[in-house]
Amino acid sequence: MQETIEIPSKNWPEFFEDFTRRHETDMVSLEVMGSEIGAQVEGRALLFGGISIADARGKALALMFDSVDGDHLSHTVERPTHVWLQRTPASGDQTLEIESADGGKTLVRFSSDEDVIA
Repeated sequence: MQETIEIPSKNWPEFFEDFTRRHETDMVSLEVMGSEIGAQVEGRALLFGGISIADARGKALALMFDSVDGDHLSHTVERPTHVWLQRTPASGDQTLEIESADGGKTLVRFSSDEDVIA
């Protein structure tokens, strides 16, 4: 059974540090959704590099990724309002979801073994 946990904003710095440490170099996909752009896949088969608060006031989050061929990708979420972690007891963390003030969402989805093989 999947559970979704909201991470309170006061806990973001510690959560992001721990999350990065646990998932650095895990295979992920990056999806962005917004009213003006719809749903877009920004990247598949990316290596997770980390997530951190991009400014001292917490008005932006920076996500870093590497492609398997060595290219770097960064994604900034402006004015984040909510962070959720979806997980299952059997397979652990599934999706990190970040909502911004404009209603947009950024999803970091962890790849299963089947995703990597396909």
